[in-house]
Amino acid sequence: MFSGSIVAIVTPFVNGRFDKERFRSLIEFQIAAGTDGIVPVGCTGEAATLSHEEHKEVVDYTIEIVNRRVPVIAGTGSNSTREAISLTRHAEKAGADGALIITPYYNKPMPEGLYLHYCAISDDTSLPILLYNVPSRTGISILPETVARLSERKNIVGIKEASGSIDQVSRIISLCRN
Repeated sequence: MFSGSIVAIVTPFVNGRFDKERFRSLIEFQIAAGTDGIVPVGCTGEAATLSHEEHKEVVDYTIEIVNRRVPVIAGTGSNSTREAISLTRHAEKAGADGALIITPYYNKPMPEGLYLHYCAISDDTSLPILLYNVPSRTGISILPETVARLSERKNIVGIKEASGSIDQVSRIISLCRN
């Protein structure tokens, strides 16, 4: 489904506003250099600091610029399940190819809470979902066993595993052979 080098792109601003001209240049540079996909509004793209309208604007503009040349995997995660569903719905309607969904930050849900959070989002979309585990940013790590349970859902297709733990990655691989 998704493979190769997929770039989590920054969201440039000038005078407190989204800088579309610089953003277009960044995307064109990445595509010309051979990237295999673009991820707007992830951690690198300032997702946690954007208003909902800015978030939607960046997703819409990314899809417009990319114009199906490479997949667009929109960052649609939030610490609120309802908000993550709303952002994912928007990305799907806008034409994104997938959603990168970070673990809820600050709230630190238990494993079952994480499972239910991702299930609720998965149930509401047909987009392929990539889980995003980055405990240094969120204060919580998805247990490999939870990843394995989530991998059984048809539209949860992968994980961006950024814990930095080889043991975590090895355990996920051993539990999720497919």
